[in-house]
Amino acid sequence: MGIVAGLDSSPDFTRIVVCDTDTGAVLKQGYAPHPLESADGRPSDVDPQAWLLSLGEAAGGGLLEGVQAIGVSAQQNALVPLDQHGNTVRPALVGNDRRAQVAAVDLIDGLGSREAWAQAVGCVPQSAHPVTKLRWLAKTEPEAARRVAALMQAPDWLVWQLLGRPARRTTDRGGASGTGYWSAATGTYRPDLVELALGHQAMLPEVIGPAEAAGTTPEGLLISAGTGETMAAAFGLGVQQGDAVVSLGASGSVMAVHHEALADAGGMITSLADATGMHLPVVHTMNAVRVLRGTAEMLGVADLEELSALAMKSTPGAHGLVLLPYLEGEKTPNLPHAAGTLTGLRRESMKPEHLARAAFEGMLCGLGDALDVLRGRGVEVRRVFLLGAAAELPAVQTAAPMLFGTQVVVPQPADYAAIGAARQAAWALSGQLPLWQGAAAQVFEPGEELAVGQAVRQQYATVREQSHPGAFAS
Repeated sequence: MGIVAGLDSSPDFTRIVVCDTDTGAVLKQGYAPHPLESADGRPSDVDPQAWLLSLGEAAGGGLLEGVQAIGVSAQQNALVPLDQHGNTVRPALVGNDRRAQVAAVDLIDGLGSREAWAQAVGCVPQSAHPVTKLRWLAKTEPEAARRVAALMQAPDWLVWQLLGRPARRTTDRGGASGTGYWSAATGTYRPDLVELALGHQAMLPEVIGPAEAAGTTPEGLLISAGTGETMAAAFGLGVQQGDAVVSLGASGSVMAVHHEALADAGGMITSLADATGMHLPVVHTMNAVRVLRGTAEMLGVADLEELSALAMKSTPGAHGLVLLPYLEGEKTPNLPHAAGTLTGLRRESMKPEHLARAAFEGMLCGLGDALDVLRGRGVEVRRVFLLGAAAELPAVQTAAPMLFGTQVVVPQPADYAAIGAARQAAWALSGQLPLWQGAAAQVFEPGEELAVGQAVRQQYATVREQSHPGAFAS
């Protein structure tokens, strides 16, 4: 019997869970928001010290007393540039930094093509990637860029701080795979891509294995490798090969555990590594819950719960209404300048409940297209974990199994990233992968509705192909 802790430093808060090493049961937890003010007043610039202040507050009241090991999960794509003394050159660049959009195009041109990037590191540069932020830094703040001697991401930096800033700096496969200068396929850095972006070389953290410890504090607290939030959440959920995770935010993402890295010349698949030594291919959609919110506003309903209740009055297929949900353009398929399309309007279909149903089906069919991108590359999908507040809506729970064509699992809300970090700490402490009980969840089967769901998907695919011929052509 022992206890371990996991901390999740998200963009807005730090949450710490203390867990039993044998069962994973959460014994106690702490929480603290990050300071509201971002550095320089820009949401994309954050002083990393704010993460430490929040961590200290969350760990207050003796929360970590008796803890033997701690794991760190933190927001991905947060780049911390350091000078030769280990001090920050400027505030951390975090999130989907739209300032770097031009830099992403520059990098693609610099290496020759999107395909070249996909083959090199498993992803095509976008504004969120650290490699793209480096290019932006070199172009817009050249003096600061020249002082950059080392690069870290948020989880790496927090681990390093907890250990007292040792000479050895580490990261894990999961965190490294999101940088744009480390390849999950080869397990190696591409320093030439750092130089292409920044203009010179910089020290990069050592990539250690999933069960390795980053080090031990002077007080004897073991610190595990750490990882990104996406990888930690997957580990906390207990997803395995054959599982996919569909996240319902304003935009959507679909990821699955796979045995190998997947290079995608079209750029729809981002080839990440997970926290266990496997791979985590991810496909993003621009449109998910924003489709539901837009439809609710159009119909004048108060909230998504009311929209769901309205949709439940309709039937599968929404009386022929099909909504292509490309409200913000789309990544999957690659239609950046597209708009949404509503077809099938007839007098009998022009009712609020049918439009509500079409919105839910359109959102889920779009995510089903993303799932099929992975399936088309040999990724096995036996069940789908559905995450996000919208996963609790009856209209989603009813339609998702038939449209995805598989069992759908809706876990109870919990901070799975922090739990995954704690599980990683238990692994580093014992040397054995902890077999913790999976997330408590509701399970939904497609059952007899499977054929109906396939018909709805076919109707959707027909409209998509008519509106955007060859959108999914390889």
